[in-house]
Amino acid sequence: MIGVLPKSLTVGNKEYEIRTDFRVILRIYEAFEDSELTENDKAEICVRCLYPAYNEIPFENMQEAVDKAYWFVGGGDMPHSKPEEIKMLDWKQDESILVPAVSRAAGVPDIRECAHIHWWTFLGLFGEIGEGLFSTVMNIRQKKAKGKPLETWEKEFYRKNADLINIRTDEDDEAVKELNAVLEELI
Repeated sequence: MIGVLPKSLTVGNKEYEIRTDFRVILRIYEAFEDSELTENDKAEICVRCLYPAYNEIPFENMQEAVDKAYWFVGGGDMPHSKPEEIKMLDWKQDESILVPAVSRAAGVPDIRECAHIHWWTFLGLFGEIGEGLFSTVMNIRQKKAKGKPLETWEKEFYRKNADLINIRTDEDDEAVKELNAVLEELI
């Protein structure tokens, strides 16, 4: 139905309540990005996070529960563009620039202070992010990924903000962990 945000999903002809707050879904996306988890691990985490009564879902309906969860997390029936070949967004790394942009689109000081924002509402707000730091970073990432030349001001911005623009890899995170371990031993 138009204008209705889902609060449950039908699995095996039974309605199951779902957690719809954007923070829950961002945790699921964090698991999806974890290279140490298998696809089965990711599916299980998704189901456990999304369905409060996941343990009541019969085993024979679990694949349907996963499929419906992925449908919900993916934004439902909203049109999807072709996925980028190169990662353009890291929900965790980009939180410090993403939250202010979505908050501005929502017209609130900070969306993290809101008691509840439905995931699909969050996605709509995300799509309405206007000019600002977040969009500048995304534009530079896209240009770099596609091999397009940067404007002079973008080159300068990139030189000053490379850590903000470059998406960290698992190897980068591992190097930071190792460095922190060495520093802790010295202290």
